[in-house]
Amino acid sequence: MAAIKGGSFLVEETAPDAVFTPEDFSDEHRAIARTAAQFFAGEVAPNIAAIQHQEPGVAVAVLRKSAALGLTSMAIPEEYGGLELDLISALVAAEQLAGDGSYAGWHGAHSGIGTLPLVYYGTPAQKAKYLPKLATAEMVAAYALTEPHAGSDALAARTRADLSADGTHYLLNGQKAWITNGGAADLFTVFAKVGGEKFTAFLVERAFGGVTSGAEEKKMGIKGSSTTAVYFDNVRVPVENVLGEIGRGHIIAFNILNIGRLKLGAFALGGAKQVLADSLKYARERTAFGSAIAQFGAIRHKLAEMAVRLYATESMVWRTAGLIAPRESLKTIEEFAVECSMVKVHASEMLDYAVDEGVQIHGGYGYHQDYAVERAYRDSRINRIFEGTNEINRLLIPGMLLKRAARGQLPLLAAAQKVMAEILSGPAAGGESGDEEMRLVRNARKITLLAMGLAYQKFLADLEKQQEVLMGIADMVTEVFAMESALLRSRKTGTGADLCAVLLRDAMARVEVAARTVLAACSAGDMLRTNMAVLRRFAKYEPVDAIVLRRQIADRLLAAGRYVV
Repeated sequence: MAAIKGGSFLVEETAPDAVFTPEDFSDEHRAIARTAAQFFAGEVAPNIAAIQHQEPGVAVAVLRKSAALGLTSMAIPEEYGGLELDLISALVAAEQLAGDGSYAGWHGAHSGIGTLPLVYYGTPAQKAKYLPKLATAEMVAAYALTEPHAGSDALAARTRADLSADGTHYLLNGQKAWITNGGAADLFTVFAKVGGEKFTAFLVERAFGGVTSGAEEKKMGIKGSSTTAVYFDNVRVPVENVLGEIGRGHIIAFNILNIGRLKLGAFALGGAKQVLADSLKYARERTAFGSAIAQFGAIRHKLAEMAVRLYATESMVWRTAGLIAPRESLKTIEEFAVECSMVKVHASEMLDYAVDEGVQIHGGYGYHQDYAVERAYRDSRINRIFEGTNEINRLLIPGMLLKRAARGQLPLLAAAQKVMAEILSGPAAGGESGDEEMRLVRNARKITLLAMGLAYQKFLADLEKQQEVLMGIADMVTEVFAMESALLRSRKTGTGADLCAVLLRDAMARVEVAARTVLAACSAGDMLRTNMAVLRRFAKYEPVDAIVLRRQIADRLLAAGRYVV
């Protein structure tokens, strides 16, 4: 069977058995989840207050305890002191460690973007020197890409590296901003321009001298994480500490961000599940007008909607992980960069919804620092900025798809032409099959392909300048992936039918709204009226009784006291 290609969900259908779901976790994956959950309960939770107040050494001490259990070294090869486990294992652990955004920042920055550049791009000598110390967290890692004037536009970096006269080392000078673990890190992956031109990655030890951290930033959330500027003043970096190739640092930066986006999805899942559990507990215990607020329809709607959105994100995260894990490599990660971007956007916005409604369910107490949901609300907001802003990711999604189509790697044009042929021929005489939910997914895909095709025809090479259009297309593409991922999971496992029924119809409504905006930007007059008629035809669906379904979902959640499918 041919390997699945990135973005192929837009041009071909997938069988339920071809998707990876949480129900497919192995016994080892479940054991890792239990270990990580027990560690969080036993070591992180009792120290949350101390971590929040940045008591010196506490977060690093907890990180090193997690290292003793192997939680920081899953991606590190055995020969360098790691466990050499698969991507699924690392994501399973990440989800269980996400109950506090500050500790998740420490752990994620160290074991993810701090360590993975070396795992994927390091020479044997570099790996032998540093990976054993990263595995045990003897050395804490950080990733130094962002600069004061170069955030989303990473290639505008001004930090530079100049080769010494004797050719033995580079002199590194510049400043990085917003560096997670910046105040405590011993090893930085630093991106600088060799000679002011060639964007390159370097492994930089604090011990080299000339490396200083700024004051801890005063942040809205994740207050217990370390976030500082880092300054480099004539730092002597040995030439053997160039990571990868000179002038190819962007390859490292972007591929590490891709896997970081997927890992952010797992962290968001864990955070949302914790908020949902806290909200369920509060709703059962809080009484008003003579009964628990969990009995009120407005509250039950919120609880159920959290679960619906969680189910969609969860299905996307593990489907994407399942595409990468069997042949995990840099090439595979790059292949599914579109899916990673969609996960990042969907997961961060799902978590923002969950924490916002969590505060609302708690009422005035949700606004009080004595309640965990208040901290979760503040901590969540950074996720729409981390790992490339959601706006940047929304621009990347259609941009990458169209570039692949132009290179002949993805038959988008043929798929769009097929949709146009169907439009011209009119509805089939016998109608479509009775599978209403699969019809919704197919039609959402058709609407998206139609919009992409019209946008390309209208703007051609200037499409990349039409950010509003691209972001609308990105939302449609993401909804298609979410819809299909959830439906395939439900069909494969025989569970989550009520979650899926609500999700698919709400998602189709969102697809239609986004399509209206895109079609109006790409056509006018009679052509617009024709396109709108086509849109109405494809977007039409019979509603389900979502009130009854959400009540059913809420009953299940309240009985379990946590997120369940």
